[in-house]
Amino acid sequence: MYRIVSKKELNPTVTQMEIEAPLVARKALPGQFIILRVDAEGERIPLTVAGTNPEKGTVKIIFQVVGATTEKLNHKKQGESIQDFVGPLGRPTETEGIKKVCIVGGGVGCAIALPVAEEFHRLGADVTSIVGFRSKDLLILEDEFKAASNKLVVMSDDGSYGRHGNVTVPLKEMLEAGEKFDLIIAIGPVIMMKFVVLTAKPFNVPVTISMNPIMIDGTGMCGGCRLTLNRDGKRITKFACVDGPDFNGYEVDFDEAMSRGRMYFPFERHAHDEACNLFKEAK
Repeated sequence: MYRIVSKKELNPTVTQMEIEAPLVARKALPGQFIILRVDAEGERIPLTVAGTNPEKGTVKIIFQVVGATTEKLNHKKQGESIQDFVGPLGRPTETEGIKKVCIVGGGVGCAIALPVAEEFHRLGADVTSIVGFRSKDLLILEDEFKAASNKLVVMSDDGSYGRHGNVTVPLKEMLEAGEKFDLIIAIGPVIMMKFVVLTAKPFNVPVTISMNPIMIDGTGMCGGCRLTLNRDGKRITKFACVDGPDFNGYEVDFDEAMSRGRMYFPFERHAHDEACNLFKEAK
C-alpha cells in the first residue's frame, strides 16, 4: 500500500497528491509516468510523475477528475493509502544538447510540462514557457512555471487571465520575430499538440510531443497505447508506454490518435457517473 502524504486541490477538477513511494522517487526522471490502482478491484491508470522528493521518498502526481478511477482517487484523503503505484515507466525526456527550449503546456498537461521545464532550468538552458487554459479558474502551477522559466506567457481561451487566445498565438509571434529554439516541447490535448506542430513546421524547429493514450499494463503487451508514426515514407506502429511517451511531433498521426482517444469517452462518462452515484449513496 502507498500512503497519501498530502493532497491539494489545484482547481475545481484538478488535484495534486504526494504519494509515499521511495523506490519510484529515487529512480523517476522528468517525462516518465507511473501506473496506479486505487484499490484491489480497481483499474490501472497511467499518471505522469509531476515531481519527486528522493529524500522524503515521495512522488507527486496531478490528475484531472474525468472517469471513475480518478473520481475514486479524488475521494481518498491525506493519510489514507492506494493499492498499487508502479514505475517509473516510459522513457525520460531527452535534454542533452538543448540550450534554448520552448515548453508549451495546455490545461492539465501543464502538470507534465512543469517537471520538464524545471529539469531544463536546472541544467542551465534558456526556458520559455507558454501555458494555456480555458479560463482563469482552471489555471494551475503559474508560480512554479515562473520559477522554472526565463520567460512565461499565460494564455486563456476566454481572455479571463493573461493573454486572450490559444498557445499557438505567442509561439507563432516568437518564431516570426526570429526566436531560435533548439526544441519545442508540447504537452496537452492532442489537438493542441497537433497545431503546435503545424505552427512550428514552416520554421523547421524540432517538436517533441508527449502522448498519453489509453494504457493497461505499461509494458507494450496489451497494445492499447499504440500510435501510428509516418517515418521515411512508411507507416509504423509504436507504443506510448515503452517507446514514449515522447515522440517526434512531425511523425505522429494525430487524426488517428484523436479518433482512438474518443472511442472510450462514452464508457468513461458512464463509469464516472456511476462512481459519483455510489459516493452520494454512501454519504
